[in-house]
Amino acid sequence: MNPNFHLIDFIILGIYAVALIGIGWWVSRTKKGQTKTAEDYFLASKALPWWAIGSSLIAANISAEQFIGMAGSGFAGGLAVASYEFMAALTLIIVGKFFLPIFIKQGIYTIPEFVERRFSTNLKTILAVFWIALFIFVNLTSVLFLGGKAIDTVIGTGDGSMVIPAIIALALFAAAYSLYGGLSAVAWTDVLQVALLVIGGIITTVIALNYVTPEGGIINGISHVADVAGDKFDMVLSRDNKEYNNLPGIYVLIGGLWVANLYYWGFNQYIIQRTLAARSLKEAQRGIAFAAFLKMLIPFIVAVPGIIAWVMYSENMYNAQSAFEIAGSTSLNNDNAYPWLISSFIPMGLKGLVLAALAAAIVSSLASMLNSTSTIFTMDIYKPYFNPQASQQRLVNVGRLSAGIALVIAILMAPLLGGIDQMFQYIQEYTGLVSPGILAVFLMGLFW
Repeated sequence: MNPNFHLIDFIILGIYAVALIGIGWWVSRTKKGQTKTAEDYFLASKALPWWAIGSSLIAANISAEQFIGMAGSGFAGGLAVASYEFMAALTLIIVGKFFLPIFIKQGIYTIPEFVERRFSTNLKTILAVFWIALFIFVNLTSVLFLGGKAIDTVIGTGDGSMVIPAIIALALFAAAYSLYGGLSAVAWTDVLQVALLVIGGIITTVIALNYVTPEGGIINGISHVADVAGDKFDMVLSRDNKEYNNLPGIYVLIGGLWVANLYYWGFNQYIIQRTLAARSLKEAQRGIAFAAFLKMLIPFIVAVPGIIAWVMYSENMYNAQSAFEIAGSTSLNNDNAYPWLISSFIPMGLKGLVLAALAAAIVSSLASMLNSTSTIFTMDIYKPYFNPQASQQRLVNVGRLSAGIALVIAILMAPLLGGIDQMFQYIQEYTGLVSPGILAVFLMGLFW
């Protein structure tokens, strides 16, 4: 156990966990004598306001792969990784203006269902199976592994002994409210999660800046980081940069990144599902705009801490030993950068709050992916192929069961990702293999 993590930190973390589960159960309760329908469970009764939609979109998006993976990429390559965030904000506006009106008019539950209406049932089934596999074997497993890795660094000794117990704990935490409450529980708790992760990210950034120089002070820290790591703030990488293959210069900004963003924000079930649960098209579009605003803030609370960690470990630091002595560490893996900052520099009490923010990012994404996986399986696989006359309660029960099975598979697979250095790039690589083809299918379905 890490001696820097104190009882008060555990108490704060426990309060957060109890509050989140309590809110999730409370908002998803049904009135006496009423039965939860598929629309209630999978689409939150189509009653979400814009601010809940926007918060839930960001909470679903910002997970361990962002806090841990993007900070790791910031450590390795700098702010260029923020290209994903800045372009995502613009992509969200495009999705809200041109894609959402069509989806909401169709009254669909899932993205594969739209494919069926425009093309064929066979194509819908292929995409449904593909997305279920992608969510389980890439998204859920990577989020669980990175979350376990972070907790092992912050609470444990960083030797890997707590990774598997942490993976199981995170999975059970997410299941405790999301399997029972469905999208209502997920979306409404996401409002709290987003507030926590923004506050926690700001705290980490500010305190890390204060420790960069021996003299201390945020202004001194900003000045020193700019002097030592000025090239880390380049948004377009040169060919001689060792991270060029991950973010190949200007070509990312005018080419491939558009494909990835349009696919992710426009045709991703666990993103679009929130907008399908809106009270109206206007509420959905306002929620998208709010999410775009929040997206612009993310690099400054996620990628920048990774750059600060790099400065602390660089040979050009004014007093390199000051950081090493505080941290009690002499080596740093890319994806350990953010947990290392929390473990080494955040003071007692605030450490529990910041870890709660990190847990919020992890758990909210797990809950979102579980709900979307169960929605696709229930509405696109189970109902049409196994039980077309299934009752509403039966569909809800199948949704809960399928989410539980997906979570068990992800728990078993997550430890196998231990040899990957930059998890954020791992996820981008695998989704990038399939996103161009899927994007082409959907664009044809929308506009031709």
